[in-house]
Amino acid sequence: MAETKYGKYILTEPKPYRGAPPTRADAPPNDMTVNIMYLDDEYLKGAFYTECDWLVKGYPKNVWVQAHTHDFDEIIAFLGSNPNDPKNLYGEIEMWLEDEKFIITKSCLIFVPKGMKHCPLTIKRVDRPIFHLTSGPGKAWGAHYV
Repeated sequence: MAETKYGKYILTEPKPYRGAPPTRADAPPNDMTVNIMYLDDEYLKGAFYTECDWLVKGYPKNVWVQAHTHDFDEIIAFLGSNPNDPKNLYGEIEMWLEDEKFIITKSCLIFVPKGMKHCPLTIKRVDRPIFHLTSGPGKAWGAHYV
């Protein structure tokens, strides 16, 4: 849609991924997620970091995202995909905020204030695809691992 004056603000393709993703020995295989969209300031000038994925497979013994902080606030969403039972996540996610562990089984939004250590994040079980969104006013993801 970029051929119009404001068409550049309607994205139908994610930011092209550059190079191979970083690998860790304990990382889950790539079949755990399906990337839908990714946006940052590099892809669209002035945009803030936003990523959307489907979680389609759990790896209960593998950490998906290690503990880290950001220099911006972040919103993390996990949403169930059954329109007849939208609060039920149909899965289980382990998420840490600072030193507290949470087991998530319901659709939720998580607010992570700037500088708060969050994760590790483990996708324990996926019975039905889970929509995952994360966003923050930073120009890019920019994790600072702890």
